Amino acid sequence: MPTASPYGKLYLIPVTLGDTPPLDVMPQQVQTLIAAIDAYIVENEKTARRFIKQIYPQKSQPSLKLHPLNKHTDPIEITSYLDPCLEGKDMGLMSEAGVPGVADPGSEIVRMAHEKGIQVVPLVGPSSILMAIMASGMNGQNFAFNGYLPIDQKERRNELRRLERISKDYNQSQLFIETPYRNGKMLDEICNSLQASTRLCIACDITLPSEFIKTQSVSHWKHSKEDLHKRPAIFIIHA
Repeated sequence: MPTASPYGKLYLIPVTLGDTPPLDVMPQQVQTLIAAIDAYIVENEKTARRFIKQIYPQKSQPSLKLHPLNKHTDPIEITSYLDPCLEGKDMGLMSEAGVPGVADPGSEIVRMAHEKGIQVVPLVGPSSILMAIMASGMNGQNFAFNGYLPIDQKERRNELRRLERISKDYNQSQLFIETPYRNGKMLDEICNSLQASTRLCIACDITLPSEFIKTQSVSHWKHSKEDLHKRPAIFIIHA
């Protein structure tokens, strides 16, 4: 029999991808754990409090202890964030949207938890990356997420062509994202840089009423009238 750990657990809590009622896309377990946990590590305190209130309105807001984790957080401060777990209390880790640790700074906290012997428990919830590849019709057995591509036009064009070559050579679907207000420029760059036969999936507003997911060749996308401006999107190419 394994020895019971004296430490609390770190629960990786998914967050909605937009203004969807949480319980429409979250399992009951998420609500149950939020009801029980008071200490959280979050990207944004305001939106985290809003999400907690949405999913469990009875939660006492003054009882919440929220530790910020974003580009402004002092690295020295982060080292003490998991102290409640070491004291035997369960904690929650939340992304700003989607699942923690995937395209998200939370992976640093998860690494620390493993180093300290704290059990990490991932919870089921919406991931735009996985939902996009699921719905794309592309290779769900061999794909890579590349995050943001370079902003410089020449570098971005070179990177797009490099990803296209990798896709063709290894039968690997390539996923990436863009700042929502630059989605239109990204689509133009893809259409001007890649082979006409390369398939492109654009999946935006996933789980929202305005959800749009479409896969077609680059040549067909050149004539698309879909407005992608300021809509969170995943781009997937497969040559």
